[in-house]
Amino acid sequence: MNKNHKEKYLIKKISPFNVYKVKNIDDLLRNLKKCGFQGRNLGKALDILYKMVTDHKILTVLTLSGAMIPAGMGDIICALIENKLIDVIVSTGANTIHDLVDAVSDIGHYIGSPNVDDNELFKARINRIYDTFLPEDNYKRAENVLLDIVHESFSSKDINITPSDLMKKVGEKVNERCILSIAAKYNIPIFVPAFSDSEFALNLIKYSVREGYKFNLDIFGDVLIFANIIRKSDEFGTFIIGGGVPRNWAQQIFPLLDQIDNIESMGYNYSVRITSAVEYDGGLSGCTISESKSWGKYSLESKYITVWCDATIALPILITGLFQRLNII
Repeated sequence: MNKNHKEKYLIKKISPFNVYKVKNIDDLLRNLKKCGFQGRNLGKALDILYKMVTDHKILTVLTLSGAMIPAGMGDIICALIENKLIDVIVSTGANTIHDLVDAVSDIGHYIGSPNVDDNELFKARINRIYDTFLPEDNYKRAENVLLDIVHESFSSKDINITPSDLMKKVGEKVNERCILSIAAKYNIPIFVPAFSDSEFALNLIKYSVREGYKFNLDIFGDVLIFANIIRKSDEFGTFIIGGGVPRNWAQQIFPLLDQIDNIESMGYNYSVRITSAVEYDGGLSGCTISESKSWGKYSLESKYITVWCDATIALPILITGLFQRLNII
């Protein structure tokens, strides 16, 4: 290999991490960009996320999967909403019900352990989420609160509504600080595309059986609502926590708009993704942003980074750095 070929690759040197130069989390992430592996990716993620949330032309869509709320990540999402840093939330139904559990219980979830007798936990009516415990009584408390909200919010027992409108109505009735209530206050839509896959939906089914309600949830209506939000925006970014249905539901909007509006040149312009999924098993949660470009879900010029890390590690570090860079804290 001649000198010119070497210079093509040998552009920047690794800069060893100097702990004495780090005064805060923003400093840490700036320095990690000069290192390797997922540390470098996490540092790059802050730059892209900062661009997404500070450029008002960019619609920032947060997708939320995994047990983030039981793990204690809910207040981070509330802070992002309160500081007007995200515009849309796409979530699993599980995260929304865990959010309500936290709001209506003095202690929603408890520090637990994966090294326990799950047979014993079942007998004690304690649900385990890896190393977190959730007493069934707290689910029951949330169920009762939700039923009261349904009684107050609907005059008819035949209810036709989109999941996002239901999330907003519930959030408007919850007095405690939580994602649902803060999102309703700031008019941030919460889309729950796989709504039936959650305790939230199971509660509504119980109300149907016991109370005579008939819930007709318009899931197609939410897709069209989201499409209209996209149509009104100039640029777009995703902030993806995990993968699953929320991630792809948010991304599939561009292939849909291509088919109904003939806008094949669109697609998300930015993305920051935190995931532990891998691409080589063919699973959708592990598919790369580059693969998504082939579907038209991201623009060909999009700027993106994936951080392969447990979100309970990367998310608090990333958002703390973001808030420091924004002088919020």
